[in-house]
Amino acid sequence: MKKFVLLDSTPIPDEGIDLCLFEYGDDFIIKREDGKGGQLMNTRMHGSEDALGRLPCAEIAGRTDARVLIGGLGMGFTLAAALAELDAQAQVLVAELLEGVIRWNQGPLGAKAGYPTRDPRAQVLHEDVARILKTDTQKFDAILLDVDNGPEGLTQSVNSWLYSVDGLHGCKRALRPGGILAVWSASIDQRFSARLRSAGFRVNEVQVFAHGNRGPKHTIWFAR
Repeated sequence: MKKFVLLDSTPIPDEGIDLCLFEYGDDFIIKREDGKGGQLMNTRMHGSEDALGRLPCAEIAGRTDARVLIGGLGMGFTLAAALAELDAQAQVLVAELLEGVIRWNQGPLGAKAGYPTRDPRAQVLHEDVARILKTDTQKFDAILLDVDNGPEGLTQSVNSWLYSVDGLHGCKRALRPGGILAVWSASIDQRFSARLRSAGFRVNEVQVFAHGNRGPKHTIWFAR
């Protein structure tokens, strides 16, 4: 009988609790120590994370020296999907707030996504993506955000800035002309769609199966 085995944990800044990595049979699962939000990630259901990387990067794949910013490394599936669409000259910068998540992707967890952090086109920083958006003058063809369970600060409360009008304006400033912002969510949020439009984006909201072609669906906003 399969059971949850705690492999490691890493502190969530300013929250006073840990994010935990579990092994469950052949799968890995990431949850908050307090259980809030349930299973935040697991290696069995990552169809929408794949789509978050694949769909916008397929759109920009023909651009010269394409640059992509990913907020949240997670289990590496979004990074792997993005790299699969991009050419050899592309660069993908990944900002991951939790050092433990980077470490987990360098270990056995990384095998599930094919160790995309080892790709020479990828650079993984132990950094808050919000700081990059606030201070970095680099321009990106695509910005992919998957730092919480939706457009609210679940993993870390200060992440809420990313989903505010100010944060969305920061994303817009960081995009090159014709760039695309993609935001992942476990559920629909019409208020966030309206917020994207108020920040000056054209918005397309897509529902994607979490696994295969049945079961729960997740939401991805594509904002141009």
